[in-house]
This record gives sequence, structure tokens and C-alpha cells, in this order.
Amino acid sequence: FYNQLSCARINGPVIQFMNNIDVEVMAKPSGYSQTTMDRIVKEYDLRAKDINKTRDNKLEEQNVIFNLSESFANPQRVPGVTLRNNPIPYITKMIKENTGGLMISSGYGGGTANMEYMALTGFALSNFSPTLPTPYTQLVNNLKQDPSIVDSFKYAVAIHPYNGVFYNRIGAYHKFGFNKFLYLGSKYPIRHQKKIGRSPYLSDEASYRNVLDQLNGKRNGQFINLVTMQNHFPYDQHFYNNFKEYEAIKVSDGTNIDSVNDFTTGIHYTDEAMKRFIVSLDKIQKPITLVFYGDHLPGIYANNMEKDGIKLHETDYFVYSNSYAREHGAKNFHKDTKYISPNDFIAIVAKQTNSKVNWYQALLTDVYEKLPAIGEGLQSSSNVNTYNNGSEFINQDGKLVKEKSLTSKQKQILHDYRLVQYDITAGKHYLSKNMK
Repeated sequence: FYNQLSCARINGPVIQFMNNIDVEVMAKPSGYSQTTMDRIVKEYDLRAKDINKTRDNKLEEQNVIFNLSESFANPQRVPGVTLRNNPIPYITKMIKENTGGLMISSGYGGGTANMEYMALTGFALSNFSPTLPTPYTQLVNNLKQDPSIVDSFKYAVAIHPYNGVFYNRIGAYHKFGFNKFLYLGSKYPIRHQKKIGRSPYLSDEASYRNVLDQLNGKRNGQFINLVTMQNHFPYDQHFYNNFKEYEAIKVSDGTNIDSVNDFTTGIHYTDEAMKRFIVSLDKIQKPITLVFYGDHLPGIYANNMEKDGIKLHETDYFVYSNSYAREHGAKNFHKDTKYISPNDFIAIVAKQTNSKVNWYQALLTDVYEKLPAIGEGLQSSSNVNTYNNGSEFINQDGKLVKEKSLTSKQKQILHDYRLVQYDITAGKHYLSKNMK
């Protein structure tokens, strides 16, 4: 679904047409009705008022950056892999000293746009039906309304230092309401285009310089969605002259050690670029909060998914507010941060920036604070992504939790959450007037 034209060439037009016709967006949750949705809005509007009693800022006045870092995940967590040294010492330090921890990805070796969709909308991929594995290409353009974090800002920019066609990003960003989308070949130029070694991809340092241009070019608050490409596969082309101090001493059975070394070199370059980026952010005299997260692990590990699946879905994340933001109310927190999922980032950034929330963001706050992290395919029988076969949950100890073991309060929050997602994406859109 990421590229309809290519798939039509591979499958033939008839099969590809039928593949798109036979799509159920999401199963209807029990109790779905206008009355139920009205109840949910009223209940979480009260919850928002309660949350807002202790918050002073507005999201629209903040400068918020979501940085999806392609395939970023420390190999040191993968069972059977041992490196000489930690290749990401600075980012590890940022995770410990700021809001940060591990993000449970809903993909392995792929699914970038799905993690991005979850982060921008707050919706969980696992709530959708198996016939809807890629919301960007199958869903977003078909909806009259696509609520996202963009709605909380008067100005929004998307940056992807690559082709803008994949995953329907041009159409999806337009529907979300982004004012500009910078990609290679767009009418808004990617000014900085540095590459590293023999890599065909623009470096993360170049990506961060393009973000700084946007920050310095806008006086008031804005939202910036950056999706990098530096650490994208392949990892067997020897793009870099590898750093010996970070190379692998051993890897899991069946895993190619050269691929691990090439990948490890790439994320070390990211680590160095991030250190310089943070220094630049702290020099800017306006509130800036950066959400950095890896979307999924690279598909280079031959580990058994049933045995090591949770570890193969753990990526690194942190949330950093610059000096100016901290002087104006932003602050780190460490409760419920060890394990999160991408649909939690809207609630997390509102909490970090001390920003008031609306009823939907109050619901997302309850999902974040009161439910375990949501994932899927965490212990599948193969290393190929399995889509939307039911939600799986990881608690703050990193342990798998069954849905039936949730408390009654947790089950009610989860049910409300699914009802809202169903109404917006597949239902009768009772909430349309409430999501503006």
C-alpha cells in the first residue's frame, strides 16, 4: 500500500484493485451511538478542565518538533548483540536527564509512516482492521476531517529530505493541514543537502539545519514534523568508514555483522548531529520542545520474534525543552516514561510544555497515563510485520500485559478511546464538530 503504482505493476491491475476494494477500516465497538459519543465529549471535557487547572501555556504558542529518526534503535538492547561501546552516548544521556525512555513500535524493519500517523493523530494502528495496514495511503485522503496535532497550531511545516511521493505524504500532509512540505523536488527547497561518506541519503545534520531555518524564519509558535532518512536501509552497501570503537564484538545467530556495523556507524553520526542541534536550540530565544523517536528497528537481526519480539520493538525516545521553554514553564517528568507508544506523544508534549488540553487531548492523556503502552505483532511467529491483529500492551516494567487483565477503569478508557477512533475514521462522524 505504500506505493500503489509499483504494486499494480507487481500484482497486476485486477488484484491491486480488489486489494483496495476489500477494506474494512475498523470494527465497530459495542455501544457506539450519538448518545455515547456525546457522553464521551462531556466526560473528557470535564477531565480537560481538571488538567488545565495547573497548566498555564498554550500549544499554539510553542515551537514543537516531532523528529521521527529513521530506524533509530540502539543495537545494544538486541539479545545476542554486543558492541565495543555505546554508539549513542549523547542521546543516552539525554534520555536519562530528560523525559525519555523506550517507545514500543508497532513495526519491525518497516512501517515508518504508521508510527508517524500514530504520533500525529494519537490513534493506535492496532485498533484498525487487518485490511487497513497503511492509513496514509488507504484512509487519510478518504476522510473529510483528519484530526491531528497540527490542529493545535496556526502554522505547521513538514520536512522529509527524500522523495515526497512514498506513503502518499504529499496528500496526507495536505489533509492534515500543513502549510508547507519540504522534500526533494518540492517548491519549498531543501536548502541543506549534506551526505556522509558514500550514503545516498541526506544526513541528519542536514535535516537539523533545515529545521533551524524554519525555526528562525517564523516569529510565533509552529509545529514541525521532521522525518529523516540517514539510517534507512540498505545496510550492506558499506556506506561508511566504520568506527572501530563502536563495532560489534558478536551478533545473534544468523545476523550479518557488517550490516550491524554499518548501521551502528550511522546512528553514531546521528548522535553527534543531535548534540550540535541541541546546542543550537538552546541559543534560540523562544520556547522549543523536541520530541525525538526511532520509528522501528532495522530489519537486520535474525533473532526469533516469538522469543525476542519485545526487544525487537523497542526504540529510543526523549523529549527536550530548550532553555527558554524551561524558563517559561516547560519541565521534564519521569513518571510513566520508561515505556510509551507513538500515540502518546501528543499528551506527553502537552504535559512537558505545561500546555492546556482540549477534550480529545485529555482522553489521550488518560490513555498515556493510565494504560500500558500499546503495540502489536510483538511476539509474532515470523520477522515479517503482522498488521492489526489486536492490541498488545507493555507495562512500565517492560512486560507483556493481556487486555483481559486490565482494570475496569482501564478497560473503560480503552473502550472510549476506540469509540472515538472509530467515529472519526469509520463511523458516522458524530464528533466532527467537536474535533475542530
